[in-house]
Amino acid sequence: MNRSIRILFKIIFLFIAIGSTLVFAENSTRVPILTYHNFNPTIPGSMSITPEKFATQLKWLKENGYTVIPLKDLVSYLQGKDISLPAKAVVITADDGWESVYTYMLPLVRKYNIPVTLFIYPLTISHGAHALTWEQLKELQKTGLFDIQDHTYWHPNFKQEKRRLSVSEYQKLVHVQLFTSKKILEDKLGTKVTLLAWPYGIYDDYLEQEAAKAGYIMAFSIDDRHTARSENPMAQPRYMIVGAQSMKTFAVIMNVPVQIKKNKVK
Repeated sequence: MNRSIRILFKIIFLFIAIGSTLVFAENSTRVPILTYHNFNPTIPGSMSITPEKFATQLKWLKENGYTVIPLKDLVSYLQGKDISLPAKAVVITADDGWESVYTYMLPLVRKYNIPVTLFIYPLTISHGAHALTWEQLKELQKTGLFDIQDHTYWHPNFKQEKRRLSVSEYQKLVHVQLFTSKKILEDKLGTKVTLLAWPYGIYDDYLEQEAAKAGYIMAFSIDDRHTARSENPMAQPRYMIVGAQSMKTFAVIMNVPVQIKKNKVK
């Protein structure tokens, strides 16, 4: 093999190596989505967290170089669009429609000037105990810091409903949960709803197909790992954040990608 051919092979190998590195770096980009529920300290529960602890977590994120980004920006990235994310990006969501989002979460969101996505199930709004009102949701929208997306109509347990209903009854229920809820939110709030959070993190192939038919471009579970382009777009994972977790646990959650990268190398 003469010198010129050897040089050519070296150049080709170099390009392949660089390309592989870039692909690995791209595919290894993972972002945590944090999921909250109730912030009212007078209403204890397994999914509650005090405003003080939430404030401590936001302070920790800021001091450790994390940037809270809009969920819609992450969705664009996960869809493969040409969008760059901060080196240490994180997304914050809050499920169900607790009134404490307005009274306790909002002041901290304003203080840190961070975007939040609310996943709402319409049946509880202005009716459920400790629930937000439609007027409060509209006020949250007007801040420019809150995006409102869907969490089905009444937050059913799809596994239980599938067992107790006939096939046709179950299909009707799924239609109400995915189609009707989306339309109500869009009509009430004058916004486009394209994202869905699965109640209890329950999903399957049928539900994913129906969600796509309803017009959702991405859906989210609570599978306790970071999001990535390699994940199922109709079941992107999130972390449940609750008061019982220590700050050490919170830090471990945020640093999961480093551990995943090491495991891949092995």
